[in-house]
Amino acid sequence: MKKLLFLLISIVILSILIFGCSSKKIETKKDSNTVIIGMDDTFVPMGFKNEKGDIVGFDVDLAKEAFKRMNLKVIFQPIDWSMKETELTNGNIDLIWNGYTMTPEREKKVAFTNSYLKNRQVIVTLSNSNINTLKDLKGKTVTTQDGSSSLDTLFERPKLTKSFKNGDPVLFDSFNDCFMDLEAGRSDAVVCDEILAQYYIFKNDPSKFHVLTEDLGEESYSIGLRKNSNLIDPLNKTLEDMKEDGTIAKISNKWFGKDLEK
Repeated sequence: MKKLLFLLISIVILSILIFGCSSKKIETKKDSNTVIIGMDDTFVPMGFKNEKGDIVGFDVDLAKEAFKRMNLKVIFQPIDWSMKETELTNGNIDLIWNGYTMTPEREKKVAFTNSYLKNRQVIVTLSNSNINTLKDLKGKTVTTQDGSSSLDTLFERPKLTKSFKNGDPVLFDSFNDCFMDLEAGRSDAVVCDEILAQYYIFKNDPSKFHVLTEDLGEESYSIGLRKNSNLIDPLNKTLEDMKEDGTIAKISNKWFGKDLEK
């Protein structure tokens, strides 16, 4: 009787282990077919929520097409942009793809794909402003987004930043908030990505804004992944294919009215 009972218990335990392992494998396989992209859902025109609440944008279209070709499902996960590297490191997201600039500081924590778009950091003022050069920013209220590459660019220029009113830029959670503050007359200038500035000005009133000729330098947009990610090479290959067959140019024309690769 004891032997029979022991045999039954052993069978039950073995069954639990087998089915437990099987369900875990299925879950892992399912997860491996889905990629979670961390993004700032206010960053027009790269990735943002439209009037219907849908996440749209240049990078969104680019990512959808890339992962479609790679036979992977994609989820766009809005995150606190100032915590993006932490979200990536902790495994809450698989990659960062939303107008993400490759910088030496970020390369210490993140693995980057090849660049897919060039950009500049620019200064935007109202058209009736007397700000025409970087020197004119002395004593002015300058805003930018917290956790952005624009802020990183300003930190790399301490002499310029110290000349601002109160010796620092004013930080907002989104660039949209920066532009609203500028239009309300509470600030004098916004430091932001040229791509964002062009889109915002085009969608609003071009005669209302002025972009300084003097910029804060060029940069490149790339996709950020964990150092041990196996997606880097496939993504590079897919993006190169999309560039060669004209897909990136087509998406660029949709959002900007021109091919920004050129």
